[in-house]
Formats: sequence, structure tokens, C-alpha cells
Amino acid sequence: MGEDWPKITARRDIRVSPWMTVIERAVEFSEGAAPELYHAVGQQDYIAIVARTPEGLIPIVRQYRPAVERFTWELPAGLVDPGEHAAETCRRELMEETGLPAKTVHPLGAFAPCTARLSNRVHSFFVDAGPRADNAPVEAGIEVKLVTPEELSDLIRAGTFTLQLHIGALLLAGMHGFIDLTAFTRD
Repeated sequence: MGEDWPKITARRDIRVSPWMTVIERAVEFSEGAAPELYHAVGQQDYIAIVARTPEGLIPIVRQYRPAVERFTWELPAGLVDPGEHAAETCRRELMEETGLPAKTVHPLGAFAPCTARLSNRVHSFFVDAGPRADNAPVEAGIEVKLVTPEELSDLIRAGTFTLQLHIGALLLAGMHGFIDLTAFTRD
């Protein structure tokens, strides 16, 4: 294929909710070929936070997820508000979901969560968290748990911590030397 192909010959955005748009694209793969329709979900970028408390524990959160119709354990995370920098979202979401302040925020990268169906990016961060603020409220509907890397590994193996994007954030934190991945590789 030449540099001119494929071509997007038409695009239509269909607003579904404040959080989601369906993006329809007509793609022509070669000169004279009939365009093929492709659909993607358009949404705001989001963040995933691998945090470590002063005691060396990793905060995880449990909440009900209608998409999978059950409660899940995940890393603290959230949507990047329009005009907000992802690092600021990281600080805000960590405090809102866990009551833990971010002392230092280390970007781990921004990646496509699903190149086939999603048009946004997930920004992953490693955070050295400070002690939990006295009487810091936690977002309604969220349960917080502090776990060791070994306990988190057990939750992943048991299928209780299942969000692939967050497992990827853990890998990124290990690749950058912030956490020891050997806790996740034991039998």
C-alpha cells in the first residue's frame, strides 16, 4: 500500500452519553475500493494509579461495575476532566478514592487501551503516597484495601483483580523499577 492508503473518507460522531460517543468511520483501503464502516468508542482519557504507602502497601479499590455486572478490585483510577492534566487527575483521584495524598507522581506512559475499539488513552502513574489524611472521606460506593504485592498477585491469580489495563500498569511500574515484579511471578 502507498502512503495515501488507507483513507478515512467520512466520519460521524454519535453522542450516546456525557461519557461516550460512537465514532463511525468510512475507510477506503485502496483507490476505487468501496469504503468499509468501522466503529469505535470515543471517551475521555483515563488514568491508572499504582501507589505505594509509606508502609510499602498498594491501595486497591472495590466498586460495582455495571459493564461486567459485579464488584471488582482495581487500582485507583478515573477519567481525565476536560482541560485537566493527567498528573493532576492522578493526584485528585488517589485522594478521592483512597484518602491518600500523592507525595511524588511518576508518569509511566500513555497507551491505547484497545486499538480495535477505543479511541482514548490510558495514562499510568506510580505514586509515592503520604499517610492517609485524618478523616479523609472516600468516594461513595468505594471500599479501600491496602495489600502487599504478594496479596495483589494472589487476587490476580484468583480472578478477583481482573482489569487488564491495571495489570498492565503494574507491569509498567515494575519495568520502571518502582515495584518488584518477582512477587507476581512466583508459583
